[in-house]
Amino acid sequence: MAIQNPNGDDSGVTQPRRPSKAAKSNQKQRRPALVSLGGELMAVPIPLERDEVTIGRALEADVRLNDSRASRLHARISSERDAETNETSYRIADLGSTNGTLVNGELITEAFLCDGDKIVIGDQLFRFDMLDEIDREFQQQIHRLLAHDELTGLLTSKSFFSELRREAERAEAEARPFCVLMMDLDHFKEVNDTYGHLVGSKTLEETGRVIKQALRAGDVASRFGGEEFAAFLLEANYAQGLVAAERVRAAIQEHVFPVTRSSAPGDDGTHRITISIGVSAFPDDATDPIHLVELADSALYRAKRSGRNRICAYRPSLAVTEEALPCRRSS
Repeated sequence: MAIQNPNGDDSGVTQPRRPSKAAKSNQKQRRPALVSLGGELMAVPIPLERDEVTIGRALEADVRLNDSRASRLHARISSERDAETNETSYRIADLGSTNGTLVNGELITEAFLCDGDKIVIGDQLFRFDMLDEIDREFQQQIHRLLAHDELTGLLTSKSFFSELRREAERAEAEARPFCVLMMDLDHFKEVNDTYGHLVGSKTLEETGRVIKQALRAGDVASRFGGEEFAAFLLEANYAQGLVAAERVRAAIQEHVFPVTRSSAPGDDGTHRITISIGVSAFPDDATDPIHLVELADSALYRAKRSGRNRICAYRPSLAVTEEALPCRRSS
């Protein structure tokens, strides 16, 4: 309906715009997804592209939840196409779970889903959404911001533990090794005291980049907090873990860090720093992911006490190779 001014002249009055063909096409391209509203999957859009998607704790579940209150195969979402209208509807069914499935606060056995419905499975809260491409990119960007440290771009410690728990489950099911690295910059306080906190922040940012470049593409690195970092290395035994740790240690030692504010005469505008690293291995040291981090942390502090700028294995007897000594310092 056109809007006219009191004089009957509609010039200068903004007219309602009809949806463009692109906008209509975008609406038709909306696809179903579960968007997590809390927990470790916060803001993750989980596409429901298959005819059936199972949700639960089991390795074979399409959407795996690290949640003790969720059953192994907890619920299933299936799509149904109407032959007459060609429209698709989505049905959620509880798979006999221990704690039940809730849709909009009500326990269900089966229910059709509408855009915006809230689903509770265990301690996880999801929203069923029909998302277009812009919506999906927006949700993914939110998740990236929540899951990654703003300064270094590495995972936050919370996201790191989530990924580590998943890897431990996979490694145990498939009998694959992996290693955990705990890393701490040596004498980092001196950087802040000498050059200021802006240089300190830049040093942490550069450290994150150097660590990421020194690891393999599939390995996962995190900023644990302050000047402490962590990583886990996929399909790596003790010897391989220590070789990777040595690559990180050497890369940090050789890197020239910029100084943005000179505070001493003759300062050349750069500084150097070193890093100490502790290593633990799955399943040699432990199978519980939290315990593995604690053991790697224990090895890290042994490296600190031994003189810094070195790597230490939690159990040196399992890690002796010519390339990676159990507690090695640079020459």
